[in-house]
Amino acid sequence: MNPEKTDGELIAEFKGGTAAQKEKAFAELLRRHREPIYWVCRRLLNTHDDADDVTQTVFLKIFRALPNFQEEAQFSTWAYKIATNESLNFLRAKALRHAESLDALEADHATIKGDSKRPDEELERAEERQAIEAAIASLPEKQRAVFVMRYYDELTFEEIANIVGGSVGGLKANYFHAFKKVSAYLKRALKNEP
Repeated sequence: MNPEKTDGELIAEFKGGTAAQKEKAFAELLRRHREPIYWVCRRLLNTHDDADDVTQTVFLKIFRALPNFQEEAQFSTWAYKIATNESLNFLRAKALRHAESLDALEADHATIKGDSKRPDEELERAEERQAIEAAIASLPEKQRAVFVMRYYDELTFEEIANIVGGSVGGLKANYFHAFKKVSAYLKRALKNEP
């Protein structure tokens, strides 16, 4: 049984292999990292369609940039940085076209159908998920990115600093403010307060 190749070995094959080896190496990197990269995008963008589109763009950029990848950071950190930047760029472009509408979020949640025998519980869970997504979407871009990476992906502040730049102290402050804003938003939303 062949042991699984490391990301570094796959990158070396991609850079120096035949066309078939290059294709096989990239396919394996894609297989390993597609789901985590999708979830980075999904948490920042809130909708499956947007996250799926941006994930495809991320892997296209990775494919084009991989020959020049210097391996100063781990492949996963480098890919995560590309995913975060692409997601934030997407949000900026979307904001320029107009503020994000809640219609997409509502449509996304309208398709949720539970197998639960208690529809009221399923509706309550869907409302909570919607409130959490809306709370995160209300954060400024940098706070949103830091919050998602720390809270959901459980990255250290040092890892986050490598991805988005900035000091660890500044990122901790961003996270603290984001956490307070999300908590306050959820208290208002789930109690139906203004």
